[in-house]
Amino acid sequence: MRKTFKTLLLAMPLVMAAMSASAADSAVGRWKTIDDKTGETKSIVEITKAANGSLSGKVLEVLKSDKGPNPVCSDCKGPNKGKPIKGMTILWNLSQNSGSTTEWSGGTILDPANGKTYKSKLELHPGGKKLDVSGCIAIICRAQTWVRE
Repeated sequence: MRKTFKTLLLAMPLVMAAMSASAADSAVGRWKTIDDKTGETKSIVEITKAANGSLSGKVLEVLKSDKGPNPVCSDCKGPNKGKPIKGMTILWNLSQNSGSTTEWSGGTILDPANGKTYKSKLELHPGGKKLDVSGCIAIICRAQTWVRE
């Protein structure tokens, strides 16, 4: 029993390193959203991977908002109208690009500030510490770089 415990203790750093390496290769995790106009951290979004492999993102915390400490999506349409932004899914249905381990596209992103949805894509920077997030309507795009928490 004692030998098993020692083996576990010795293996723990290797397991932790492997987990960190896999996180660096994926957009899955917690991200600070950085406003592309002001450079301020606006929220914390958690990106998760569904059983079908698609990515989605949910707002865990709103850190800064022009609509007060507990903002709602007043300009949203449908089921999100008037709902709290905290806890809201704002990114969904992103699929990994064929032949790429760092790019996802084909999804949708919601901007809770204006209630509009956009076609979305993600690109993970080398090392996995930054994530380029963009939303487009036709040829007009807006991009932000999020930072891993």
